[in-house]
Parts: sequence; C-alpha cells; structure tokens
Amino acid sequence: MRFLFSSSRYRAALVLSLLYVLVGCGLRLTLWWHFGLAEGVGAAALASVLATGLVDDLVQLVYLLLPLAPYLLLMPARWFARPLRLAALALGSYVTIFAMLYLAAVEFFFFEEFDARFNLVAVDYLIYPHEVLGNIWESYPVMRTMIVCALASAALLALLWRHLQPAPADVTPVRARAAVFAAQVAMFLAVLAGISADSLARSDNRVANELASNGLASFFRAFRTNQLDYADNYLTGDPDRLAALLARDLGAAGGRLTAPGSEVPTRAFAARPGAPGRLNVVVVVEESFGAEFIGSYGANPSLTPEFDRLAHEGMLFTRAYATGTRTVRGLEAIVCSFPPIPSESILKRPGYEHVANWGEVMRRQGYDTAFLYGGYGYFDNMNAFFAANGFELSDRTDIDDPRFSNIWGVSDGDLFAHTLEYFDGMAARGRPFFAVIMTTSNHRPCTFPAGVPGVPEQGGGRAAGVRYADHALGEFLRGARAHAWYGDTLFVVVADHGARVYGSADIPLKSYEIPLLVLAPGHLAPAKVTVPTSQIDVGPTVLGLLGLAYEAPFFGRDVLAGDADRPLLFNHNHDVALMRGDDIVVLGLHRAAARYRYDRASESYAARDPDNDLTDLAVAYYQIAAALFKSHRYR
Repeated sequence: MRFLFSSSRYRAALVLSLLYVLVGCGLRLTLWWHFGLAEGVGAAALASVLATGLVDDLVQLVYLLLPLAPYLLLMPARWFARPLRLAALALGSYVTIFAMLYLAAVEFFFFEEFDARFNLVAVDYLIYPHEVLGNIWESYPVMRTMIVCALASAALLALLWRHLQPAPADVTPVRARAAVFAAQVAMFLAVLAGISADSLARSDNRVANELASNGLASFFRAFRTNQLDYADNYLTGDPDRLAALLARDLGAAGGRLTAPGSEVPTRAFAARPGAPGRLNVVVVVEESFGAEFIGSYGANPSLTPEFDRLAHEGMLFTRAYATGTRTVRGLEAIVCSFPPIPSESILKRPGYEHVANWGEVMRRQGYDTAFLYGGYGYFDNMNAFFAANGFELSDRTDIDDPRFSNIWGVSDGDLFAHTLEYFDGMAARGRPFFAVIMTTSNHRPCTFPAGVPGVPEQGGGRAAGVRYADHALGEFLRGARAHAWYGDTLFVVVADHGARVYGSADIPLKSYEIPLLVLAPGHLAPAKVTVPTSQIDVGPTVLGLLGLAYEAPFFGRDVLAGDADRPLLFNHNHDVALMRGDDIVVLGLHRAAARYRYDRASESYAARDPDNDLTDLAVAYYQIAAALFKSHRYR
C-alpha cells in the first residue's frame, strides 16, 4: 500500500488525517493540564488517556473519511491535474483545518463548563440555536477565537501545502483504488458493528474517560441516545417484585397505598389538624444557585447575604440535592416528584401531557396555578409542558419595557416586579394560588442591570451572577410584604441545579448540593432540617407542612415524617443513581451497575462489593418510573 503515500489521489486525505490526530492529542494534553490534574488524573494515567484517545480518534476518522471514499475511487485521473481541482483542494483543506482548530477551541470551553466532552447538553444547544448562540456570543470570546483559528489555519495550510498539492498526474490504477475503497468500507462496517463511543472508557475516573473520548463521537452518541428506553439499555428486574419493593420503601415514608400490588405507587394522605392549611404557595426556582456560593451552607466568603438573612427566618434544609444538572431536571423533580430517568427529562419527551404533578394536586384543593419565566417559554419545552399540565403561563412576552434583558430573558428584578403584579391579579380572584417562578439572571453570560450595590456592573462572571440573583431575591421578598396576600403565603426557594458539573465520579455529588428554604411568616417557625432531601421531596414535604389531604403517585416523600433512611436519586448524562446513607449505586448503559461508598467530608468514592438489595431498589425506582411514563400511567 506504499502507493497511498505517493499518490496525489490520497495524499491530502492522509496529511489532513495526521493533522486531525495531532490536534486531538494536543487538545487532550491541554484539557488534562487545565482540568484533568485537578480531578485526579495524574501523570501516570496520561499515557493511557492518550493511547485510548488515539484509538478513539482513529475510529472517528473511519467515519469522517467514508464520504470521500467514492470520490477517491471514481474520479478520473485527468481531474487531479486540473487547476480547478487545485483551487478546490486549497479551499477544502483550509475549511477542514479551520474546523479542526475551532472545534478544539469550542471543546475547551465546553469542558471548562461541564467537565465533559460534548454530551446531551450540546445536543440541546443545537435544538435552541437562538438562545444558545446568543449566550455563546455574549459569554465567550467568539470573534477573537475565530480570528485566531482563521490565522492559524492559514499558517498551517501554507506550511503543509507542498505535502497537500497533487503530483503532475495521478497514476493510481483502478485495481488499487478499488482495494482502498474495499478496505475503507470493511473498516467502517467493523467499527459500526464492534466499537461504540464509550467502549474504550475503562478508567474509574470519569474525567479520565472524558479526556480520552473523541468530542464528535461523544456528540453523535448523545444525539442517538437522546431519549433512551430504560428497559432496552439498563439493568432490569421482575416488575411485580420491583413494584412490591418500591411500595414497601415508599410506604415507610407515610401515606396509604391506594392500590396495593399495583405498579403505580399512588398514596393517599389525610389532612393534618392544626397545620396552616390552604396558604398560597410560591416556588422560586433559582437558576444555577449552587450551595457552594451560600454562606448558610458553609461558603466563605458568602455571595448571598440576602439568602443568609432569610435562612434565619425560615426552615433551612441543610442537605438538599438536585436530581440532575439541567433546568428541566430540576423542574421535573420539583413539579412532578418524578425520578430522573435516563437520558432526557419528561418535560421534553413525547407524552409529557397530563402527567401527575403538584399543580394538579393544588387545583383539586381549589388553587389557581401558574408558571412564570423570565425568558421565552418555548425554550426546553417549558411552556408546552406547563400548559399541557394545567398551569397558566406568563413569560418574557408578557413583560413590557424591562429595565434589562439579555439573550436568556429579562433580569430577575424585572421578572419579580412582574410577578408581584401577576400575583395581585391571582389573589383578586378570591382563591389561593400556587405558582412556580423560574429565574434566568444567574446564567452565562451573567449580565444584569447596572447600579446594584456590591455587584459589578454588566456581569462579572459567576460570582457576580450569584450576587445579583441573591440581591433580586431579597428585593422580591421585601416587596412582597407590601401586598395583601403576603401573610397567607408560603415561599419555597430552591435551585434548579448547581453552577456547573465538576468531579471525577460518575455522579459528582458535590455539584448537586443546592439550597432549599421554606418561609411562611407567621405560620412556620425557623428551623434547620438536617436530613438528606431531594428535589423530588419538595412537593410532598410542603404538602405535609400545609397539612393538606391529597392523593398522588409521587416518588418523593415528606422528609419531616416517616423513615429517616430515605433514598436520593440522581442523573448525570446517561448514568442514574440511588444513594442511601453513604452507599450509592450507579446504573449505566449496557446494564452496568456499580456500588460506591461516598465520603462527603473528603468528597471521595470507594468501590464496594455489590449490594443486591440496594441495586434492586435503584432498579425499582428507575424501571417503574420509566415504564409508568412510557405507558402514560403516571397520572
């Protein structure tokens, strides 16, 4: 096959392929230096990362080169000597080199935010280009990066041109070209049948596996598996046995199972005498408001003086966790009390209409329900989901003349000002109201109005975003005091997820710690709740505090009643997990299951022998939840 290196027909493809491999290696070294070392990927592991990454890149090259195969086989020899072909080669090579370099830069910024190669987040980015492209333009040095990549591409093209340009005439015989074509097709079929994007991920360190991955391969894998079927990909068990196990676990948390033996875990709860009863309920879901920034959760210095002040006035849950790392995961858990089944939230899956949700429970109690969002609610299917599940809607389109807005929507201050007026209208109907508010300001590019005391103007990174979000929250609750409905209202402040994902574990739990605060002035005494609490527990816990009678198939529980040994549920990309105590079971693709001991103090994970009972419980939660949603029985 020596003719491959001498034939003008194949020379450019080989040179550009070699450059692709070198860029991939250089990117891995850069990511390792900036992020891998901090996540426990030492120098000793680097050789394995680079070797595995080389194989991943070569596998991806098989896919990338396949469209060229018919061209290299069929084009006549005389074409390769024509001036037009030379111009096309120069343009095509420049575009290819630029794409390699620019994609590497994009991967660097993506890894900085998510500690991962392209994943389901990147897929969502393509689905909502208006918000995402605007966010990227405002958050990152896009133009500067493009200029640098364009200049570097021109320099590389000039350096490589003599190795790319054709010989005076191509003399590769048809038989040899046919052999190359057959070899390409055979490699493609072999790769297609035997190697997946994650088949070489063998390290116990998640970040090491991400470093070794190929970004394009990871993206297309995420695209193919955007709405995985649980039963086809994850560990399963006998449905009847798992239903009994789930019923026993949820039954220990209180309530009466209304249909013992059924797969649907519907429980009925009696009214609690002496409880506040039908207060208005306002759930403020704060964008990216991780516990790591909040003084009440140990942050030093604290970026949240307003929240810290409020924490002394309400019921602070000191060990609260998000179920995932996306807004839709937080809303799914809070509103539907539903496990984070892999890999897409039920807010965006077909069949999202008329699912069991907190709003429906409140409407049966005589409440009006609403969802308010500072951005455009078509994003992440939020408006469609909430409308299909009985909520009134109010989003960016209803907020006239905001003081400040960016690509994500109006500032939190503008949203809260609109919300106060909206609640006045709801209260005027003479019925209690239940509302979910979703903020946007604490999201890249973290821009907001000027003139806020103690906050850098026009953004200043994540710290400034948190500080502004906290300021706006304090202003909202102070402003609410002037309204007649305030004294009859219970407020819940909770994050949708943490600020970013970081950590070497499959489920990096430190990233999932969030604030949860319940305030009901005059109705609830200040307290600290130290039991572990999930977002799926928020609805059942508030319903328990109010003492309302209800019936629902919620997977969450009232953490202030029942057993103390409650499980926590998590999702990260394609992995899902259940933690009880310091034991965590992670369920992955290809029916994988692993058990770890989690030490929260040292943020460390130690592999443990399998625990069949705990694994079965994890499977029960996820398999039954997925089956109920798929069959439209989560009603």
